[in-house]
Amino acid sequence: MNATEKTALLIIDAQVAMFTYEDFKLHDESAVLERLIRLADRARAGGAPVFLIQQTSWDGDEFQEGSPTWELHASLQPQQSDIVLRKTTCDSFHQTALQEKLQNMGINRLVVAGMQTDFCVDTTVRRAASLGYECILVRDAHSTFDRQTLTAAQIVAHHNDILSSGFARLQSAEEIVF
Repeated sequence: MNATEKTALLIIDAQVAMFTYEDFKLHDESAVLERLIRLADRARAGGAPVFLIQQTSWDGDEFQEGSPTWELHASLQPQQSDIVLRKTTCDSFHQTALQEKLQNMGINRLVVAGMQTDFCVDTTVRRAASLGYECILVRDAHSTFDRQTLTAAQIVAHHNDILSSGFARLQSAEEIVF
C-alpha cells in the first residue's frame, strides 16, 4: 500500500442468522469466520476502519432488527472504533451512510468480505467499483449457500472470477495488509 491509499475493511452480513440455519451451512463456514475475525483484528491493529454491515428488516424474518439472529456473530462484536451500518438491500451503499463516512475519512480503497457472495458481496463490490473505489475482494473470506444449480463452492469461485475481471482485485486473507 502506498501513502496515498487509505483503506477500510467492509465485513458484510456476518450475522448469527448466517451461521444458524438448520438445513444448510455456509461454504467453508468456520474457516471463513476465522478469516473475518483475523482480518478485523489486523485492520484495527493497522489503524484501518472496520465497517460491520448488518442486513436489517422489519418483516419478522431472521434479519428482524433486534432479533437474536439479526445480531452480529459473537466473534465479530464491534469494537469502540468500528462502524456498524444497517442496510435493507443487497447494496451496502443504498440508503446508508457508508459513502458519506468513507468520503469523510478519505478512504479510497476497500477490502470486502462477508456474506453472501452472490447477493450482498457481489452487489457491494460492483457498486463500490462504480463509485471509484479500488476494491479488493478477499477470495477466501466470503461465502454463500448451495443453490439448486450450483454448489456454494462453485458460486464463490464464479464470483471470484467475474468480480476480478474489472471490479476488484483478488487477494487471500493472509495477503491483505492494512
